Amino acid sequence: MMRVSVVRGVAALSVAVAACSGAGTAFAEPPSSSVKPSTEAPSTPATAPLPSRVVSTAAVTSRETSLEVYSASMGRNISLSVLHPEDDARPAPVLYLLNGAGGGEDSATWKAKTDYRKFFAGKHVNVVTPNSGAFSYYTDWQKDDPVLGRNKWQTFLTEELPPLVDKAFATTGANAIAGISMSGTSVFNLAIAAPKLYRSVAAYSGCARTSDPLGQAYIRTVVGDRGRGDITNMWGPLDGPGWKANDPYLNADKLKGVKVYMTSGTGLPGRYDVPSARLINGDPAVLLDQVLMGGAIEAVVNSCTQQMKQALDKAGVDTTLTTRPTGTHSWEYWQRDLHTTWPSIAKDLGAA
Repeated sequence: MMRVSVVRGVAALSVAVAACSGAGTAFAEPPSSSVKPSTEAPSTPATAPLPSRVVSTAAVTSRETSLEVYSASMGRNISLSVLHPEDDARPAPVLYLLNGAGGGEDSATWKAKTDYRKFFAGKHVNVVTPNSGAFSYYTDWQKDDPVLGRNKWQTFLTEELPPLVDKAFATTGANAIAGISMSGTSVFNLAIAAPKLYRSVAAYSGCARTSDPLGQAYIRTVVGDRGRGDITNMWGPLDGPGWKANDPYLNADKLKGVKVYMTSGTGLPGRYDVPSARLINGDPAVLLDQVLMGGAIEAVVNSCTQQMKQALDKAGVDTTLTTRPTGTHSWEYWQRDLHTTWPSIAKDLGAA
């Protein structure tokens, strides 16, 4: 989380909380100043585009592989981390586990902030996590952005990557996807775009509202203020059809056939919002940020999540919502959410 503009940020979020009784918004995790968006110009497609392919693999440990995949749609290599089971000769399902607004390009990652390596050590599943995609919302942008470049993440994650993962690792063909904060919005749109790809979707402290004014305001904060990108390059004019087409709340009926798991806290300080918490480590500035900024953000996310649950129920989508009585917008809660939702996801994947 940022260590600047806490008071100003809390004030702005407090207004959003007050206004959120009738509308939701989309939030990403609190800003991280360590992410530096690419300033390289988007690559120009070759006359004969190269196919998407695995460029290289490198063993990190006996159970972790670093993968470089060339994306034909984006014209560049994408780095991914893959955890695989000890018995990698026996086919296993795949969980695509996405990072938040930093896209794995900063220090706020599943690898750095959680015990996910240890947690999945004895589980028969391949866990695939991109280490790129900062401020992209993991979607297909309508236009190349002068700062954020070419983003065709929906194409990459739903069309290009899965067959390469299936070929590189022994998989069963069963997939699920999970994400936090920013990617807690993305997972819904990815499932809608590829209705047969995922058996289940998990959104931890995500928000499905993207086309309402509050949602657009926060996306502008993430993409524009933090990433220095132009949000109209993502889904077009703010009043245009692109934003409604990418609003999971408005398209909840398209998630039929997929099991949905959502989690959120109320924003009130909880067990991980104390000086002795692992990721606070006695730092008063970290604690203040997490309680104030993280609390305000999670309160809004919770309101949005409750609204999404209502939309999914109305559409007849199999949905499980876990609302924590306390908890801020922070990693310890997301680690716990992964632990508690995994048994259900594993059952969906046939990995239980």
